[in-house]
Amino acid sequence: MRYGRERLQRVWTKPSLLVRILSHGFQRQKRHRVVHGADADPLRWTGPAPAVRPAARPPAAAHPDHSLPSRNHHYSISESLLALLYPILLGLGRIESTRLLQHNGVFQYLTGLPTYPDPQTLRRFLERFAEAGLTDFLALHDQLRQQFVAHPDPLSTVIFDLDSTVLTVYGHQAQAAVGFNPKKRGRPSYLPLLCVEGHTGDCWAAEYHPGNTHVATVTVPLWEAARAKVPVRTAVRVRADGAFYAWEIIEALEAQSAGYAIVARMTRPLQQRVAGANYHAVGGGVSVAEFAYQPQGWPGSRRFVAVRRPVPEEPSWQLSLFRLGEYVYRVIVTNLELTPLHVWRFYNGRAVAELVIREMKEAYALGKIPTSDWQANQAYFQLVVFAYNLLNWFRRFCLPEPWQRLTLPTIRQRLLLVPGELVRPQGRPLLKLPHSFPYQDEFLGTLRRIRHLKLPSAK
Repeated sequence: MRYGRERLQRVWTKPSLLVRILSHGFQRQKRHRVVHGADADPLRWTGPAPAVRPAARPPAAAHPDHSLPSRNHHYSISESLLALLYPILLGLGRIESTRLLQHNGVFQYLTGLPTYPDPQTLRRFLERFAEAGLTDFLALHDQLRQQFVAHPDPLSTVIFDLDSTVLTVYGHQAQAAVGFNPKKRGRPSYLPLLCVEGHTGDCWAAEYHPGNTHVATVTVPLWEAARAKVPVRTAVRVRADGAFYAWEIIEALEAQSAGYAIVARMTRPLQQRVAGANYHAVGGGVSVAEFAYQPQGWPGSRRFVAVRRPVPEEPSWQLSLFRLGEYVYRVIVTNLELTPLHVWRFYNGRAVAELVIREMKEAYALGKIPTSDWQANQAYFQLVVFAYNLLNWFRRFCLPEPWQRLTLPTIRQRLLLVPGELVRPQGRPLLKLPHSFPYQDEFLGTLRRIRHLKLPSAK
């Protein structure tokens, strides 16, 4: 492998932002000297990449190192968190796979870890962290999210996409229960519940429940937690599928003056109303109708929008579809002041949440249940959500614009899992990139953006 000397560069891309954000909240400061090339000025850096010290640090409550007792004094709390976050981002999957990093001195040097903890140490840490440190960690996560959402300009409208998924378990994990599981019927599972912002893709709230939990019974607290993080005088709209079609959810949304578009479950009375509605064509074989309807148990009628399409040769619609003759129907309950067509188009934007969940399950090891302890698994779930948001911020603020929609596996292939040679001329660590590296310009441009990125100041 040939390495171009003119391309000697600092190490890491994603991990550098990760360490910068963590140091903004709770990482111990370590300093090393790294240079761009043979004649470059030295830079001061934290962990594996240059870090600009924040103008202000979050309050002590947001520093897990200050509050979490630990039996293992060899690793700080932040180092243990890093040891869990790096494998998630690098795609190592299960905690057992981190054994590879115990024997990788270069990785430990680049990340600033003294050594790499073994899997059992990480599991014990998760159990202690869940009991004593998770609350402070979630407060730090909320603080960072609020600052990044407002950077560079705050959102004028927030769109919350509510969604849930099923994580099948195969062992004897605590609180796993048999519930709705379309792919593995009869198997116990967990039920993650997410609230994703539709413009940015950031996850604003997330909860972890036993698999037999009904979504409608736990959504209102999730909604209230997410709504409390929205700045004053910011309009909120909510999109959700048929699992969230319940009066208690509608009531909670209306109490907060939120707009909503939620897919209705096709009960027999609603089917009859949909079949007799007055439709008008809007193009492409699509027809729409609207009507007022009062579901059983609701205190009054609400506006319903029906969308009718010809049955496709290869049906692709899956959620809450009703077929009658040559047509399939989707019905949405809404309070939005939009035309029926635009209500349907607005709801279709909810695909963002579905893509987030799919990426978490496939790329972030969301479905890899690390322990048999319920609280530890909840803590790991919140770390996965945090890792996802970190990567999302990295895409938005550090990657070139054409790359900002790349998935984590593609980012790994192009930027993270890059061959290189770490050398120390005159005792100074330098990274040599391959001479034929196809994404060299993007890699170096990303490093420059990381160097000049100014983390929002804590308030």
